[in-house]
Amino acid sequence: MRLNHLATAALLIATVAACGRNRVEVSETGLKYQLHDDNEESRKAKVGDIMTVQLLLKNAKDSVLRDTHKEPTPLKLMLQVPPFKGSFEEGLAMLSKGDSATFFVSADSLFGKAMQQMPPGVTKGSDITFNVKVLEVQNEEEYRKAETASAAKQKGVDEKIIADYLAKNSLTGKAQKTEQGTYYVITQPGTGGSPNRGDIVKVDYTGKLLNGKTFDSSVGKAPIELPIGVGQVIPGWDDAILKLKKGEKATLIIPSTMAYGAQGSPPVIPANSVLLFDVTLIEFRKNPQGGGQPGMPQMPQQGR
Repeated sequence: MRLNHLATAALLIATVAACGRNRVEVSETGLKYQLHDDNEESRKAKVGDIMTVQLLLKNAKDSVLRDTHKEPTPLKLMLQVPPFKGSFEEGLAMLSKGDSATFFVSADSLFGKAMQQMPPGVTKGSDITFNVKVLEVQNEEEYRKAETASAAKQKGVDEKIIADYLAKNSLTGKAQKTEQGTYYVITQPGTGGSPNRGDIVKVDYTGKLLNGKTFDSSVGKAPIELPIGVGQVIPGWDDAILKLKKGEKATLIIPSTMAYGAQGSPPVIPANSVLLFDVTLIEFRKNPQGGGQPGMPQMPQQGR
């Protein structure tokens, strides 16, 4: 009997503790929250840290607005200074690696000042529910080291994938490799010289996954024109197009680390995808503006 009493007492204590963790509380600034898992011994996130999280975002009717569990990779974000009292950022600063919580953020505060009207599914006076699980918390140096290590590992994986593809398609002796690691196979020689960094190139292209599925093409549309070598396209394009001559046709085989990396480009390009591009360098010319300003690597998208 005594053992049964002890077991009942332990269960009661555990139940009370669980209820305490999951009860809705309100911060001094008015943020309503529930802590589900809270490791008080771990370092809490602070402004400037990079957080990797799984996020389930719902409106007041419990309809899902976003679910990162269904996306190729978890969400990575840099913790910012809270933009208003009771913000999601304020809630994130309560958490450390392994923690999970639910935050109820005022839709009026979240959207009211930035938007003239609420987005679809969101009503004035309601709360937006943020269910979050923290997978990682890193300062900038830790994040960069982890990303470098991950990219180095993926580079080896990509090399094996490309080597197998070249062998399977009898391209091993035909493929050339740039200093940066992009492969290209000349399918029709061109003439003259090659473009210089910053030149405007005119290119016809078809982009494919290694399984042959086309995800984008300019064929039947207008060729794309842009400055090359200045970060206007994915690094693999900048790398390989500079090797081609006017009128030359080639197949580019681009490692994922020179394309869209671990993020991919949902829904058409999965994470860590080696990409194929059949390209024709139609012509190139000097940029009258003397080059271009490096920007975020972009690539022609489906339905351009």
